[in-house]
Amino acid sequence: MNDFILECSPKANKSAPLEADSLAEVLQALRTHNAVAWIRRQSTGTAKIQGRYIQFGWAGCSDLLGMLKNGRLLAVECKRPKGGKVSADQTHFLAMVNQFGGCGFVATSAIDVFNNLRGDHE
Repeated sequence: MNDFILECSPKANKSAPLEADSLAEVLQALRTHNAVAWIRRQSTGTAKIQGRYIQFGWAGCSDLLGMLKNGRLLAVECKRPKGGKVSADQTHFLAMVNQFGGCGFVATSAIDVFNNLRGDHE
């Protein structure tokens, strides 16, 4: 596991990793984790297409949505290691996922993935 974490961690010479760096590391860890059946990036926002505004996702929806092999919903909110703040909507969404039997958590690195999915690979 340690070799994997070193391999997918952001480069050491960066002074302040961006959320995109954390997202890439967390996504790679989830794609290779034995407990994860599938995982996808969930984009949110609004775009103007042919003069109409189209909304993608919803307020509070996690960055990554998927399913564990045991059938539970997986929702992961990615944040940069220092200064990344979880909004009230994001906190509420993760709480609902967990309340109803899913697995929802905030991750800044592959270590968070392994810590939160410990025991979910039966």
